[in-house]
Amino acid sequence: MHPPFPSISIITATYNAVEHLPGLIESIRQQRDRDVEWIVIDGGSKDGTLDLIQGATDVISDYVSEPDFGIFHALNKGIQRASGEYYLVVGADDRLDPMAIANYRQAAAKSGADIIAANVYSEEQQLIQPTGGAIWHHGVQSFTTVQSVGTLIRRALHRTYGYYSHRYPTAADAAFILKATQHGASIAKANFVAGYYNTKGFSYRYKAALLCEIFLIQKEFFPKSIQLLLLIYRLIKNYFQL
Repeated sequence: MHPPFPSISIITATYNAVEHLPGLIESIRQQRDRDVEWIVIDGGSKDGTLDLIQGATDVISDYVSEPDFGIFHALNKGIQRASGEYYLVVGADDRLDPMAIANYRQAAAKSGADIIAANVYSEEQQLIQPTGGAIWHHGVQSFTTVQSVGTLIRRALHRTYGYYSHRYPTAADAAFILKATQHGASIAKANFVAGYYNTKGFSYRYKAALLCEIFLIQKEFFPKSIQLLLLIYRLIKNYFQL
């Protein structure tokens, strides 16, 4: 007897996303498995985003539009409003593969893991997979793609490990996942492509800040001296890639 497929909530934080949101709406309408809850947390957009949200109630289950304190504050509100056993964070400029929800539900039912890590494509059609290797070196990239569209998370983990921290404006998701997995949360690799992510997203626009936050996160679990050397190396590498 196969275990029942778990319920999934999609959570999207938006702010003045009228240019990008139509594509995401369409990608969710194209899901083979439409048995999914989609919650949109809007930061009080003034550009017509709210009109798009209100016109997509065939796929949007719940929404709120009000000022917030940044993306992770918005996501925390979405998690608290969600009812799914698992949730998936999808940005307004991300796109889901038509089989994403069906594949995630199947993988979660089969593995029973707390976190399901899938593959993703960048907007340049580059396949992104977990790097493997030592966690002290690669952090959460060793077992996830670090793209939210490629990471399904059991919602109940937040009852144990707290919500996304306001200490990390660009990497609170990495901090949460590392904390949960270092304290015993289980993770399963799923060999399918969940969708596409936009390389011009928030964390990629502030790469140096992201690298500094990753240092602060990883030094909590691994030797500080090694993490400091890794930070210096990554900052130099990022400088020459600009």
